[in-house]
Amino acid sequence: MKNYKNIISLMSGTSIDAIDACLVRIYNDLTFKVIDFYSLSYSENIKKKLFELANGKGCVSDVCYMNFVVGELFAKCANLLIEKAKIKKEDIDFISSHGQTVCHLPEKQEIDSVKISSTLQIGDISVISQKTGILTIGDYRPKDISAGGQGAPLVPFADKIIFPRGKNRLIQNIGGISNVTVLSQDCEIFAFDNGAGNMLIDYFMNKLFNKPYDKNGETAQKGNVDFNWLNKLLKEPYYKLEPPKSTGRELFNSDYAEKIYKSAPASKYDVIATITYLTAKTIAQSYIDFIFPKTKIDEVVLGGGGAYNLVIKNYLAELLPDIVIKTHEDYSIPNKLKECIAFAYLGYFAFNKQTNNIPSCTGADENVIMGKFSY
Repeated sequence: MKNYKNIISLMSGTSIDAIDACLVRIYNDLTFKVIDFYSLSYSENIKKKLFELANGKGCVSDVCYMNFVVGELFAKCANLLIEKAKIKKEDIDFISSHGQTVCHLPEKQEIDSVKISSTLQIGDISVISQKTGILTIGDYRPKDISAGGQGAPLVPFADKIIFPRGKNRLIQNIGGISNVTVLSQDCEIFAFDNGAGNMLIDYFMNKLFNKPYDKNGETAQKGNVDFNWLNKLLKEPYYKLEPPKSTGRELFNSDYAEKIYKSAPASKYDVIATITYLTAKTIAQSYIDFIFPKTKIDEVVLGGGGAYNLVIKNYLAELLPDIVIKTHEDYSIPNKLKECIAFAYLGYFAFNKQTNNIPSCTGADENVIMGKFSY
């Protein structure tokens, strides 16, 4: 009897650039091995439609169609990974899919005396299971929200398993949104979204330079931080909200970007330098406000696309001079694949009918088993 599960994990984040598929082997002792991976970029047309939905500019029929379109593309990405890895479909135990978030509303709203939070990830798992012929688990966030949580962040569940004990660590993801997990011997694990990670950087790179992102921070290096503009940006109320908290394009969307651009510096290089500094500053300030009062930290481990941005890394080193800054790759984990690996773990626990949320991170009232199944 084998002592592992072979899992294809599918992930598409708030940057809406590509679908990442990772073939992960998780052993019974909860160690893991990345067997292979594949990325499928969205076409410009699909990306445009997804951005419109994420910015609240679509209609119900758009959501309906795109739910199936994204499901087809997730299935295609999984099938291409299977082909690349030269593995038989019957050797895959299941697929775990995050889906594509198009709306995340963690703050409670009251509608006719019903007080609710909500979230929506598209890429229907029925389509994925049908087009791959493989059991698919997905749509994790709603269960945590139904238990009183924010449905985010979910990655800390894997962080707690993956990273070794002995040091007080912050596991800092910098994707479209930046989020941190606190792994300390001094306090219970907790986590929250710091703010707009690469989201605003990517928006202004596209607007001002017609590029999807700032590769290695090369554009930011050519500009100077405009501290007058920065101080205005730091007045955003989200940054001072107490955890648990989560955010997304519902706040840091194109309308938000255009609003703050009205007071931006004239130099387009200074715009990128300042927005990049904002990402680092809001991360560091969130540590000062919400983490350092509870625990001393030995090191920060960066992941996500922002871990490749040398300017963000340098700014964080300046802002946190007494803390060692590392990346996931120092722990043999590809920076880009960390969230894929995390959702493989969520699927693994759901498959085994075990709880897979952390209430101290999401604010849920209890531990629940997140994930729906399509056979």
